[in-house]
Amino acid sequence: MKIRTLMLGWEFPPFISGGLGTACLGLTRAMDRLGMPIIFVLPKAKPMRVSGGLIPGFYGEGATGFAFQNVQFRPVPAVLRPYSSAAQLASGTALSEEKDGAGLLDDDLESGGQGNYGADIYAEVARYARKVLALGLTEHFDLIHAHDWMTFPAGVALAQQSGKPLVIQVHSTEFDRSGEHVNQYVYDIERHAMHAAARIIAVSNYTRNIIISRYGVPAEKVEVVYNGVEHHNGSWSSSRQTWPAKTDKIVLFLGRITMQKGPEYFLHAARRVLEKIDNVKFIMAGDGDMLYRSIELAAQLGIGNRVLFTRFLRGDDVRKVYQMADLYVMPSVSEPFGIAPLEALQHDVPVLLSKQSGIAEAFRNALKVDFWDVQEMANKMIAVLRHPPLHQMLRTEGHREALKFRWEDSAARMNEIYHETLGVA
Repeated sequence: MKIRTLMLGWEFPPFISGGLGTACLGLTRAMDRLGMPIIFVLPKAKPMRVSGGLIPGFYGEGATGFAFQNVQFRPVPAVLRPYSSAAQLASGTALSEEKDGAGLLDDDLESGGQGNYGADIYAEVARYARKVLALGLTEHFDLIHAHDWMTFPAGVALAQQSGKPLVIQVHSTEFDRSGEHVNQYVYDIERHAMHAAARIIAVSNYTRNIIISRYGVPAEKVEVVYNGVEHHNGSWSSSRQTWPAKTDKIVLFLGRITMQKGPEYFLHAARRVLEKIDNVKFIMAGDGDMLYRSIELAAQLGIGNRVLFTRFLRGDDVRKVYQMADLYVMPSVSEPFGIAPLEALQHDVPVLLSKQSGIAEAFRNALKVDFWDVQEMANKMIAVLRHPPLHQMLRTEGHREALKFRWEDSAARMNEIYHETLGVA
């Protein structure tokens, strides 16, 4: 039996703000190749020309887009932006939305406290949920699959309205994003959805343990399905360019510059590296609410001239920065999985991982360190930069191991979970 899935997401390439969009693309493409019919509902944050299963291009390879055979996209008018600017936070303005009397959604959904989120996000979550409920009346589907907290209210409401089972996929929890200072409104949404769902997909055992211990969910309800990576005929390395000779080693941080990603630990470790090695530069590629604080910290540490902040990169620029790098560092305070290290290894860049990450539990051929241990982080950076045999071993073996993380395997397991949830063969 082919299960027709109504999938709820809040970002999809080319409009992305973090790793969720990349994960949704990889998983959805693999499910499409397996012949799994999907109706993918997305907020219409920007004008989106969607024709059947064709969406705008993402990887910047000159293609007009990706053609899907079994996936249909349904844009709905809502703007889900989880990572708000300082101006949005300061303004405190909420988007008004008329009430449509949907009994499953109440005013509280639009009036949660701000926390680390823009005031308008709560109105948009409710708006998205109402539009999904209306859309659900016109679509035929067997199961609902919702990605992360902003789509959870829509998923729960639609499950109640339709009687169809809800599967939620947790790519990140409020404890990952905010540490112990959680936004109670967001936590309550997550917890309610976890208990309402028929099955929960966690992207790692690291995340699964948080779901069980922090949200009181029965262990048997939570499955782990690791993320994968797009291999593009096996590797990006075949297109690795020969760059002009450079005198400096390059250490790369690529990700959102937020508390969760540990940018301050990266910078403190960078200062210790520069005390031992002169010819090193550090690239911090990304945007986030700690960007300007990180720029100031680099200056305070006396390394401002050795750290380059590129802001958010996409497409060819991402490939270029990987190709420049001698080492990729992911110093995350709490990382449910971590796709970027796999992408780095596809470009033959060795990686140093935070032990507080899902990828660290599943990956052997990488150096690992506690995010808070900046001295050990610096020591391991120095070891890779100073010792070519170690660098080469991490490149070769890490690249080989990265090839084992395939979206096709993730999609196949997802298909099994769908069938188990519905109790069909």
